[in-house]
Amino acid sequence: MKKSYPGIGQVENMVELPQTSDGSFTVGKEGVKAIYTPLDQKVEFVSFADKTMCHVKSAMGYPAWYKVPEVRYEGKATAILMDLDGTSVRSEEFWMWIIEQTIAKLMGNPRFTLEEADESHVSGHSVSEHLQYCIDKYCPGKSLADARRIYFGTTEYEMQEILEGRGKEGAFTPAPGLKEFLEEVKGNGIRIGLVTSGLYNKAMPEIISAFQTLKMGDPLEFYDAVITAGTTFKKGQSGTIGELAPKPHPWLYAETAKVGLGILEEEKCHVLGFEDSSAGIMSIRLAGFAAVGINGGNIRKSGMDSLCMKKYDLLCDALPLILKNNL
Repeated sequence: MKKSYPGIGQVENMVELPQTSDGSFTVGKEGVKAIYTPLDQKVEFVSFADKTMCHVKSAMGYPAWYKVPEVRYEGKATAILMDLDGTSVRSEEFWMWIIEQTIAKLMGNPRFTLEEADESHVSGHSVSEHLQYCIDKYCPGKSLADARRIYFGTTEYEMQEILEGRGKEGAFTPAPGLKEFLEEVKGNGIRIGLVTSGLYNKAMPEIISAFQTLKMGDPLEFYDAVITAGTTFKKGQSGTIGELAPKPHPWLYAETAKVGLGILEEEKCHVLGFEDSSAGIMSIRLAGFAAVGINGGNIRKSGMDSLCMKKYDLLCDALPLILKNNL
């Protein structure tokens, strides 16, 4: 029998724990009914009789605790929140390849390749989280600062190669039906916010490339709000808080909704978030919105199906959910 907990609902594909990894809570003490974690173990849930708390762990040393809010959805939607990588543009394989190239250079081993088990740890989170995971696993003792320097140098080179027509083939491809989906949503007066854990100078070329392919014009004119993890500057690559507060933290989706779209608390039940990654689904839910999963990412592999209101293979499959009024 599937167990049900406040803020989460029925739980599946999760592992029960006797205690949280930081030792803060133990099952059976201080009202704790259950502690459990998804398969990727990126977060931990602590359930009480009346609430569930989420422990977002951090490879960077800055974990956080959040209450998992109860969410509900009532159509027709007045706004949707859209992830970029994997949901709007198929680019996750490219960015995992960049991580792979970075670690290969860091190790001085051009034959290095990631393992299939690494997928959920090198997609959906921040660059530093991805790199720190790989350093811990493959080259302990190597510097994160050096890895970041290699990563941004590799990214800059590969992005320029793509712009000049020599880059990795198929790096940025619009998700199937993206144009039809966006135009149908927009045509019904529904606001659209674009959300990404990627930095501005890597995220914008992706969506600009996709819009050029689809002949949709300027994405900054089309979307009602675009929120990225921040902007870097050449020397030192600083200028962003996105490395410490990316998905699965709620802040990118919360900022897109509250600041970008002006969504009020009472309007949250008319908003849907779309994601293909486990980190993104958690981010949407912690921000207080119903989450829709798009198959093809790491949601199932990570064990986060329970947090999805619905899951679809294609964006256009979700149009009835967005457009239909509740009976």
